[in-house]
This record gives sequence, structure tokens and C-alpha cells, in this order.
Amino acid sequence: MSKLQEPTVDLALAFEHDLDEAEYTLILEILGRTPTYSELGIFSVMWSEHCSYKSSRSYLKELPTEAPYVLQGPGENAGAIDIGDGLAAVFKIESHNHPSFIEPKQGAATGVGGILRDIFTMGARPVASMDSIRFGPLDDPKHQHLLRGVVDGIGGYGNPVGVATVGGETQFHERYRGNILVNAFNLGIVDADRIFLGKASGVGNPVIYAGSKTGRDGIHGASLLASAEFGEDGEAKRPTVQVGDPFTEKCLIEACLELMQTDVIVGIQDMGAAGLTCSSFEMASRAGTGIEMDLDRVPQRAEGMTPYEMLLSESQERMLLVTRDGEEKRALEIFSRWGLDAAVVGRVTDDGHMRIRWYGETVVELPIDPVAASSPIVNRPKAVPSDLALRQQLDLDAIAPEDDLEAALEALLDSPNLASKEWIYRQYDQLVQGNTVIGPGGDAALVRVCREDGSATKKALAMALDCNPRWCWIDPFEGTRAAVAEAARNVACTGARPLALTNCLNFGNPEKPEIMWEFSEATRGLAEAAIALGTPVISGNVSFYNETSGTSILPTPTIGVVGLLDDWQKHAPSHFPKEGLDVFLLGPEEASIAGSEWLALRRGIEAGMPPKVDLVHEKRLHGLLASGIASALIVSAHDCAEGGLAVALAECCFGQRARPALGVWVTAPGPAGESATAALFGERAGRVLVTSARADELLAAAKAADVPCRAIGRTGGEHLQIAPPAGSSASPRLWVDARVAVLETIWRRGIPRRLET
Repeated sequence: MSKLQEPTVDLALAFEHDLDEAEYTLILEILGRTPTYSELGIFSVMWSEHCSYKSSRSYLKELPTEAPYVLQGPGENAGAIDIGDGLAAVFKIESHNHPSFIEPKQGAATGVGGILRDIFTMGARPVASMDSIRFGPLDDPKHQHLLRGVVDGIGGYGNPVGVATVGGETQFHERYRGNILVNAFNLGIVDADRIFLGKASGVGNPVIYAGSKTGRDGIHGASLLASAEFGEDGEAKRPTVQVGDPFTEKCLIEACLELMQTDVIVGIQDMGAAGLTCSSFEMASRAGTGIEMDLDRVPQRAEGMTPYEMLLSESQERMLLVTRDGEEKRALEIFSRWGLDAAVVGRVTDDGHMRIRWYGETVVELPIDPVAASSPIVNRPKAVPSDLALRQQLDLDAIAPEDDLEAALEALLDSPNLASKEWIYRQYDQLVQGNTVIGPGGDAALVRVCREDGSATKKALAMALDCNPRWCWIDPFEGTRAAVAEAARNVACTGARPLALTNCLNFGNPEKPEIMWEFSEATRGLAEAAIALGTPVISGNVSFYNETSGTSILPTPTIGVVGLLDDWQKHAPSHFPKEGLDVFLLGPEEASIAGSEWLALRRGIEAGMPPKVDLVHEKRLHGLLASGIASALIVSAHDCAEGGLAVALAECCFGQRARPALGVWVTAPGPAGESATAALFGERAGRVLVTSARADELLAAAKAADVPCRAIGRTGGEHLQIAPPAGSSASPRLWVDARVAVLETIWRRGIPRRLET
């Protein structure tokens, strides 16, 4: 008689596991029998939206993924690009949204831990992290709590594990009140010929479990927490959130990287979503092999755990690896020396099946392919949102112009979306490992490239995360094109050449046709922009069901772009570096208040189509910035984005705390008849503020590059002064005449003053 007592599996139990009737029927057809309880659990997590990408896979196949320098594209733990000198950059972005809403500190912390494992499982040392986080209004005490918790979790994991957090983005909006977003990015460096893959190859090779012991935390985190929208019972899901240990993660990083210096490892993968189940099935699926495993050999920290619990646990800081036969002892010794649990738990087989035993009793016997690579694809219906026309319509003539331009600028600088994020990033270690050139607060982060032995190269990697969800809600196709363009533009503002991108596509419930239409349009825009800018998609993540009680988040396709700078010393800051420099606007002069931050903040309207992105212009702009910064023709560069020209100028004046505030005198660009509101606060993609000490040369270089370029002012003094366009009859003489120090105080206090109440 079996000593294992499990529930009887039927359709009702399948429903409880978030499987529908068609999926349960397909399981019966695949097996020719009723699945065991453990097998049902495996199907539920592997066929969940979070693990199988069943609603999105067909769209993701249309994204460009190849370039001569792409060493590894989507399908592995992370993507990799060749950066020269025998080195590769490995990077990816992932979501941890629902766990962070339920338990902000641990949800965010384990999100950081998970993305770190995705990177070092490829053989790369993690060197730089970023985060893209979004919350409801900051005047809501709950979201003040969520912000504090998420920031505590990010810093509380990244700081002790020893990886610098070098950048990111933070936004607040009503539509994130019921579902926050926490997207975590990491980049690592590896020898280009030492990249490891998650494949269980070599029949007879041992399968080794390493890291923390397995507990009951995180069970069904992938299927029931990340693959369903929130309802009134959201708080009840708190037990499914994992608990992270950054000190164990640090040991795991060092142990794995040490082992990777040998020839022992055949394949390796972290145990992330769906834990031991997902890692084992995916490794075997990629290799076309099978695995036999003994669960009773798995290190456990809880007594009486069942096979179902061990297979679905999402306990953190765990890895699964396959070594060469006969090399088990060497691997186990290294893990033991780093104080980590490790055990041989199985072997690779040749029959394409997963056989799992528990004290000698077979509890799982499944074909691997239909569970993993050939899991069901769902072609969900799409429909244009019924209110799309209203989102896109805006009678500009009916919008009352700003009657106090300086007050409007102060209000924008004070708003949490545009205010300094210093309160957040000062809680992160930005300098650990000593290679941060540009940290948080700039257009993009910049990190020097070093080899594993610590020797430095001249190269640096720039990285940026960007998305304007309001634009994506107004038009998901154009908004996503704009997100790709902005991330690439921010990287180019450092002087780097954008090379490749990763994405975290955050959307609502895919079972709603309007959401699937938004997703399909966003991926179409992503593909078009990536092709035009020469930035293939090498990794990414889809996060659906970001919805609570029927209210979806704004469509938020977060884009991460990485670029290469050949000489890290030849980079540009985003702030004005000194007095006496000429200020230029690169790109189109005219902008629009449609879909702008000013329109939302000062008029309470979120509507209107912003000007479309000119991707041909963006590519030319990248080239001009790269050559201009390399030759010191361009001294500083700052993207002109949310908040428009006036906010961008103010940000250039603020710079860094170590440098006194620096003013600027500017004549607003644009036609003389353009309204002051549009000229100062209108938004448009493709615009960059740059400074130069060689004005004539810059104008000539811009003309040769076919990039619009106009001299608009000069740095100096203690005031931000903006005059109307030349020939304008506007009164008073100056649109803005404000002390930079006053504006900077408002900007720096925007977030902390709200958290002090």
C-alpha cells in the first residue's frame, strides 16, 4: 500500500489549480489516465501564464532577436551580446509585481534575487542593477507604505549581495492603485566563450540541487499569484510570497562562478517561478532529454513536506545543475565550502520523460515536451477598446493656457513623477564594485567593464529603463515605439551606441479582448522600433493579470536598452558642467501638450495623440551624439522628455549635490506664434539638450548628420531664464525668471515632503 496519501484528482480540483476544462481534457489525452496530485500541480504551474506565455508566445515570435553581436537571444535565462575584448554582456528584466503588492519588502527583494540568478546562471558576474517601479498616488498612505517597503526590499537585497543599483525609473498614477509594478533589471559580464546554458545534456550525467533548503514558501506563486488578477482576497495570498536571503545569494554567486571556472558544469538554471519543477522540465526540454529524480534527496527545511510541496515550492537562492558524470564530488565540495546545501538528486535520461520518485515510489511520470516546449498556445480574441477614440481626441484650442508659467514649472518639479528620486536611490549602494561612472539621476547609467580577475578595460556599458504608460494607453503602438526610442536615446546621451534591448511587458487581464489588442499593438510597435534602431530583443518577460477587481493598470511595456562606449572617459553628463557653454536643442522644435504631464497635472486631462516618433531621425541622432561626445564637441546631453523643455532645462541646471546650482539663459525655440504653454511644457520624442564650447563645429556636424540643431542659450548665473521666441510679441519679456536654487529645493523635496506627513 502506498505510504503517500494525496487528494483525488478531478475536474473540480483542476479548476482550483487555475486549469480550465479544455486544458484538463488535454492532460487526460496526453497521459491516457488521470494525473496524480503532484502531476496536476506540475501542469498547473507549467501551463500557467507566467511560465508558459500561452497568450503571448505567438506575438513574441515576431520580435527581432538577431544581430552579428548577439550571442544568446530569448529562450535562455538571459540574453548575451558580444562587447569585444573577449567579453560579453548578459542582461534581462523580470517582473515581481503581485508579490510586491502583497508583501512589498520581500516581494521586491526576491525580485532582485531572481534576476541576479538569471544573470549568474549564464556564467556572468552581476555588476549593475536597475528597477522600474510604479505605484498609486503618493498621497495614499497605503502607497506610501508600498513605496517604503519596495525600496527597502530592493536596497535590502542588492546592497548586502554586493551589486550596485545604478538607475531606474519611478512613477505614480491612479491606475496603479490596485496593482503596483516592480520590474527588476540586472546586467553581468562574462567571458564570451564561457557562457553557460540551462540544458540537461548528457545521458547518465548527475543532476545536482544546490543552495538553500526547500521550504513551503512561494507554493503556487507562479500559477495562482502571478497568473491571475487580484480580487478582494488579495491580502490572503501573502503566504505565497517567498522570503529572500541576500547573504546566501552572495555565497551562491561565488560558488557557482568558482565552479564555472572548471569544466564540470554541463548545464545550469536557477529555481525561480515554479521552482524545481520549472527548472528541471525546462532544462530537459531544451536538451531533448529526460530526467529521473529522487525527491527525498532534496535538502528540506520543513518537516513532513509532500512531493507536491517540494515540486512547487519557490524557496529562494536555489540552483539546479547538471555536471559531467564522475565530477559530482568536485561540485559538492565547492558548494559545501561556501556553506551551501547540495545533493545529487537525479540523473539525465534519454527517453524524454520526467520520472520523480519519493522514497522509492514513483509520484510523477510525464512526457517533458507537452509540459514544457509544446505547452498549449491560446489565441485570445482582440478588440479595439470602445473608448480609444476618446483617449486620442483633444481640442487643443479648448485647453486654457497656463497663466502663471513659473508656478506651473514649480508644480511640475514638485510632482512625484518629475521630482527628484534621490530619496529612493540614496538607499541603494550605487558604487559597490567600484565601476559606476554615472549612477542614478542621469539619463542612463554608465558602468566600466572589468574582467573577472578585476582588470579594467577602457569600455563602459550604458543602460536605461523607460516607458511612458500614458502614451501607451492613448496609443499602445506609438507609445511602445516611443518607449524604445526614449530608452535608446537616453543611452545615446552618454555617448554610447545602443546595441540591444530587453523588455518587461506589463498588462492587464489577457482574457479581455481590449487588453489583448493593447498587447498586440505594443509588440508590433516594439518590433518596428527595435528593427529601425538596430536594437534586437535578446531577453524579456511578459506580466499579465495586472488588474484588481476589474481595473487594469495602464499598458506598461518597460524597455531596457544597453549600449557600448569604447572609452568610458569620453562620456557626457546630463547636467550643465560649467558656465559659458552654448546650449543647443537637437531635434524638432515644436512640441504638443497632447498626452503631456502638464496636461494631466494642471488640467486633469489625459488625452490627445502626441507627435509620432521619427525613428529615422532617432537613428541619426544616436550617431551625432556618439561622434560629438567622443570628440568632446558635445560636453553634456540631456533628453527632453516628460515635462517638456522647461523641466529639462531645470534638470540640467540642478546637476549633482556636490556642484553649486548653475543657471542658464534661453530663448525658447519654435515659431513666434507658438503658445508659451506648448513651448515650455509640450512634449515630443527625439529632442536632446546639449552644450558645446564649439558652436560652429556642432552646427556643421548636425547639418552633415541631417539632425535639426538650434542654438537657444548659454549657461551661467544663478537663474533659469526663458525668453519668448525671437520676434514674439509676448509679454512679459521673460516667460520664466526663477532662481535655480529655489527650483532645486522644490524638486528635491517633492517626494520626501509627502512621506513626512
